[in-house]
Amino acid sequence: MGIYGDAPAEVEGRLREICRELPEAYEEPAWAGLCWRVRRRTVVRLLTVQRDWAPDFGDERGGTDRRTVLTFKTLAGESASLAACGFPFYLLGWGHDSVGMVLSGDTDWSEVRELVTDSYCTVAPRMLVARIARPP
Repeated sequence: MGIYGDAPAEVEGRLREICRELPEAYEEPAWAGLCWRVRRRTVVRLLTVQRDWAPDFGDERGGTDRRTVLTFKTLAGESASLAACGFPFYLLGWGHDSVGMVLSGDTDWSEVRELVTDSYCTVAPRMLVARIARPP
């Protein structure tokens, strides 16, 4: 296998469940891994990378040579706050609102649901965003 691989089936399944709740969101293969989109705009991307492939994919606490990464967009001003939290979050280095999160056995999936929903809300048309029940 090259530097990119398939994410674990359990992780793909959990992300599918989250994205299935987003109006008009659909899954497709990306240049690496999988992505979920709405009207041709990327909501999130899921991929597995080699640890030494690029330093942008998190710090050394990933635990293995391969790490599963979720990339997403943030609401205005939240990318710096997430990056300041440190591992498992980091800035991707492209765009002011693009963040990565290393997924592991310790991942809080309720937090992932919130981040995916926020990412959707940054790229989806307002009429679709209005259909989502979001906590205050």
